[in-house]
Amino acid sequence: MAMLTERAKAETTARSETTARTKSKAAGAGARSTQGMSSKQRGELAEMMFMVKATQKGFATAKPYGDSRRYDFIVDTGSRLWRVQVKSSSALQYGSYMVNLQRNANGEVVFYEASEIDFVVAFVFPCEAWFVIPVEAIYGRKTAKMCLHGNPRSGKLGKYWEAWGLMSSRWVSGAD
Repeated sequence: MAMLTERAKAETTARSETTARTKSKAAGAGARSTQGMSSKQRGELAEMMFMVKATQKGFATAKPYGDSRRYDFIVDTGSRLWRVQVKSSSALQYGSYMVNLQRNANGEVVFYEASEIDFVVAFVFPCEAWFVIPVEAIYGRKTAKMCLHGNPRSGKLGKYWEAWGLMSSRWVSGAD
């Protein structure tokens, strides 16, 4: 009887491990799980990941005290300071991930302007994809579809996938 119970426990454990691996693969190879996190927690995680990524790219970051500024970070490239708003997404909708490209003020949708920020840096968790988007490229847009069908280079803003070099440039081109 004891042997049977141990065997049943081992089979249950093996099934649980297989299910966990299957769920992990379904989320995407190496995808960070944000399941169970609030949107605020996902945003905070994206900001921490941004600091690491920017540092790996050789940039220094500074976080303003409080949250009354339109930007989340100041990025020092060595020759210029940029104001960066970090956004993230993990919600799959119709084969792509929607990233909000606006802010809300007193219940109204307000678009980001070049007088407030220089870049929106968006991270799509399931694709592990970074998009470095000049504010001029998103003016007037509420959202953007990213990683269509898992491809980070797809969509109208796909050309900004891993476009960290834009922050190193002395001049950022205008809107598309």
